Amino acid sequence: MFGTTVVIATHERREELLRTLDHMTALPDAAPVIVVDNASRDGTASAVREHFPQVELLVQERNLGASARNAAVERVRTQHVSFCDDDTRWQPGSLLRASELLDRHPDIGAVMGRCLVEPDLVEDPLTPELRTSPVPAPHWLPGPALLSVMAGLTTFRVSAFREVGGFSERLWLGGEEELLALDLVARGWWLCWAQDVVIHHAPSRARDARRRRALGIRNTLLTTWLRRPVGSALRRSGQVLGSAPKDRCTAAAALEAARMWPWVLRERRVVPAEVERGLRLLEEPQRRSPARRYVG
Repeated sequence: MFGTTVVIATHERREELLRTLDHMTALPDAAPVIVVDNASRDGTASAVREHFPQVELLVQERNLGASARNAAVERVRTQHVSFCDDDTRWQPGSLLRASELLDRHPDIGAVMGRCLVEPDLVEDPLTPELRTSPVPAPHWLPGPALLSVMAGLTTFRVSAFREVGGFSERLWLGGEEELLALDLVARGWWLCWAQDVVIHHAPSRARDARRRRALGIRNTLLTTWLRRPVGSALRRSGQVLGSAPKDRCTAAAALEAARMWPWVLRERRVVPAEVERGLRLLEEPQRRSPARRYVG
């Protein structure tokens, strides 16, 4: 059986999804595909059934955001799962390469690939930050050690993903990967970046940029307070809010996070000291990173 299964969550991006499925099902290392339709009203589900009968389809009654992927992972029968967005496309050999790395290194929980942005195939602005990650790593790790990933570029070990419960329903969407990643690392799993695992991204225009920005700010604040010591959480929160535009969008994000404080207190579990040391090492690169500007 192939080492990985591809999971794609989508919401009202029928044409983009169909283009992505055209590509993913035609790869020389094509893997089984599960599509989770997050309550689309644009005919997504019927189009997938008609054009890709070999693809397993799950239809949600409401938009569950990123946590819809969890239901798909429950159906996965391979050892690994590769997440793909409806506007990203894994390149030939990359699914196989990611699986090989996980097979070769049983202590790795996830491998994140290199993103090239269409149409010019330039590296995603986050790439230099990943390539030069200061997180201490063992000599055997096949790439820089990470403390977060981008889901649509990442292959996870299914057992590790299930061990930490997958994506949080409360975070919904937007930076939802960081909490999952920290929980993996806190349990002893390594995350790494692989230069030769390549994914193309054609950013969709079908998105609410301001809402996505608000969710990104909110979820960063929530994750910070869920997993970091008080002093670090205060410092990081100040950095995030200080670098964001001073507008209603940012204010709404901070207010949403504040309203979720009772949940944060119930779920708060500070990461081990060695993980916190890595997070501190990342603060300066994150502060300088052009990919972490909460604008839009």
